[in-house]
Amino acid sequence: MSLSQKGQATIPKELREKHGIEPGSRVRIHENEQGEIVVEPLPSLQDFRGAATTATRGTAILREERAVDEERSQRLERDD
Repeated sequence: MSLSQKGQATIPKELREKHGIEPGSRVRIHENEQGEIVVEPLPSLQDFRGAATTATRGTAILREERAVDEERSQRLERDD
């Protein structure tokens, strides 16, 4: 594999197919403990769909967390 003038490399087709890396997919490039460069496919948001362990909607969870934050802020203001 060679790099372009911009430092870009092409992941070979066999590896893209094997690991499900589609055009527009995101990958993470990092160095491991052995000093090797690793290209790791990142899951998409669709891969997480249905992974939540609660039936509560995200907006309801956010509303609850905001209420907890507001209550905490009020307590801190009273303690000052």
